[in-house]
Amino acid sequence: MSAAAPTTSATAQEQTARIARLNDQARQAMGVACTAVATVGFRSLPDADQSFVRELIETFDAFDDDNDPHGERDFGTIYQLVCGRWTTERPQSRDDERERVFWKLDYYDRAMRFASDDAANPAITRRVLTIMLSDEY
Repeated sequence: MSAAAPTTSATAQEQTARIARLNDQARQAMGVACTAVATVGFRSLPDADQSFVRELIETFDAFDDDNDPHGERDFGTIYQLVCGRWTTERPQSRDDERERVFWKLDYYDRAMRFASDDAANPAITRRVLTIMLSDEY
């Protein structure tokens, strides 16, 4: 007797989990496992700040229902507090914030012309990680 075929929801969950793993790999190896781009605003930050934000993106694990409603681990926010420290923890108040940086992963076909038909399939998908100031979104 053969095993029953997985349910549609199980298959969707497996696909989401695979996308999340691929996105984690892309973040952790920016420029190798994905193409990383930064907006003009982000590039206007001091080099040390840009470097620190990139490190926080590579190690980002502050996913929750607000920033990851679909479970794909494809978006996050990095905050600079008024004291100058960068963090992944949301400040108590906007008054405690100096800057807010978003990062977002998008999925394209191998030619980078259209959206990927299957973000869970790395053979047909290229990931692009964009880093931007929140006011550039």
